[in-house]
Amino acid sequence: MAVLALTTDLQNMRERLGRMVVGNDFNKNPVTAEDLGVSGALTVLMKDAIRPTLMQTLEGTPVMVHAGPFANIANGNSSILADKIALKLVGEDGYVVTEAGFGADIGMEKFMNIKTRYSGLRPSAVVIIATIRALKMHGGGPNVTPGMPIHSTYLEENLELVTKGFENVKQQIQGARKFGIPVIVCLNKFKHDTDKEIELIRTLCLENGAFDAVTSEHWAKGGAGALELAKSIIQASTQTTDFKFLYDLSLPLEEKIRIIAREIYGADDIQLSELAKAKIKLYMKQGFNDLPICIAKTHLSLSHDPTLKGAPKGFILPISDVSASIGAGFIVPLVGSMATIPGLPTRPCFFDVDLNPETEVVEGLF
Repeated sequence: MAVLALTTDLQNMRERLGRMVVGNDFNKNPVTAEDLGVSGALTVLMKDAIRPTLMQTLEGTPVMVHAGPFANIANGNSSILADKIALKLVGEDGYVVTEAGFGADIGMEKFMNIKTRYSGLRPSAVVIIATIRALKMHGGGPNVTPGMPIHSTYLEENLELVTKGFENVKQQIQGARKFGIPVIVCLNKFKHDTDKEIELIRTLCLENGAFDAVTSEHWAKGGAGALELAKSIIQASTQTTDFKFLYDLSLPLEEKIRIIAREIYGADDIQLSELAKAKIKLYMKQGFNDLPICIAKTHLSLSHDPTLKGAPKGFILPISDVSASIGAGFIVPLVGSMATIPGLPTRPCFFDVDLNPETEVVEGLF
């Protein structure tokens, strides 16, 4: 998925597939898919997958759907090819909105430091999505459990919780601004949000470096509910930018990890396990030092601890292991006990999927 998402054309995909490391020989030299002679076969398997799917919203807006690596364990962005096709279709005066998964601390950071390096494209603006409910939770509100009634705290005005929870948005704004482009905060407005809470968030956003902060109700009103957001994005996109990466690729792997931890997460420092140190030493010896970093960490907190909300300070980010995704083109430090396989429900949906042998119709997908 990551290889597909960062591919720029068919030849590039074949090269990336060929660079995938399947193991090491007895001398600790990497053995690749190309060494095994399977790069061509892998490319044949992916020859149709490289084509983005063109879909549309309920209002007829074109949407490119292509690749979806999770931002907590991979690079967290849709494909470069989808972005480039979309940009070609909208023309010089058009706009393309591309999503970076989960929070700005992981999806946005990886978009800037990984995807833009390989695409050669430069974003015009960043849009950070927030809700008052989420800010209240980051400010110390009760846990929200899926399927359970929501606590009354989230249904009543509470300026104190909103103010405390804003520290999370503040950290995200500051992190995004480090890349030299304007930042807009989009507040998804829901029926229990009060005017005072909304105005408080807007004021705090503008005081802390946001280019703009606007409310949006597209979930209820469709495109008409996002007009103010669209106008703000257009205005932000006309601003003079000074795009820059967070780190230079030539820096040692450990230092690149440290920069992300400090500048984006707000950590004091990182702590490498002995295993992580050994892996970094091996990858540097194998010639992989100059790759970007793709940290695998929880999306539930700026820190390594999913229970720490808001903007934790004074913590040390523990790096327990490091892996190398050479085909995709990045190094993956593993934070704490982060699992790198997406979780499945208690009863996975594949139990219900089958093929009717008489009609050849696929059953159980929907």
